[in-house]
Amino acid sequence: MDKERLLKILSDYKEGKITDKDITERLNLFYLGEMEDITLDNWRAIRTVFPEVIYGSSKTPEQIEDAVKKITEDNKTILITRISSQVVDRLKNLKIPIHYNERAKTVTVRKPEKLIGHIAIVTAGTGDIPVAEEAVETAEAMGVYTERIYDVGVAGLHRILSFIEILRKCDAVVVVAGMEGALPSVVAGLINAPVIAVPTSIGYGANLNGLTPLLGMLNSCSAGVSVVNIDNGFSAGYQAALISKKRYSE
Repeated sequence: MDKERLLKILSDYKEGKITDKDITERLNLFYLGEMEDITLDNWRAIRTVFPEVIYGSSKTPEQIEDAVKKITEDNKTILITRISSQVVDRLKNLKIPIHYNERAKTVTVRKPEKLIGHIAIVTAGTGDIPVAEEAVETAEAMGVYTERIYDVGVAGLHRILSFIEILRKCDAVVVVAGMEGALPSVVAGLINAPVIAVPTSIGYGANLNGLTPLLGMLNSCSAGVSVVNIDNGFSAGYQAALISKKRYSE
């Protein structure tokens, strides 16, 4: 259930096209989608502007396929994260429009064609790109225009400076970095938009699988930096998209 469909049901009721019983049945039908092992939150798009996202890791191919079949009955866009190529092959057989990003390990069903807003996804290194791509796919699934700026870490500081004019036009910027995680502080000190920092598990031993950049980002001396969990491109893309969409909402 999304806002557009809810308004259509209410309009039909107001015009006398459906009865009290009809509207009750329709609203109850879309409230919860109860399936074996899964209870879908069909009204999430009304509360939070985006439907429930399917986290693919640890779910069986059958569970993911069944959830997609159920959600696609009512929602225009579905995002699946951390998905395997085997599950992608199963989804292709459903004959629904899907967009698969192999690097991000995401699938978007009915990816929006019209995008609003403007955010940037920045990486310190090339190794951080898979996490960044998850952020990109999340934001674009939410209908927000996203610009990629990759491999501009602090080891060559002139690289990020060459993109400064683009960054200053963005509603929000996601900065993805491993190693010591210094780049978000640098970016936040140069622009007046929120910076969402994503620590990654990319780095040598003392990187501690992302703990070192996580702690560094949490201790940033630059104002305007918020931090998500290690390798969590999804949450960063979601936050940035919410910030951008809010500027263009009615």
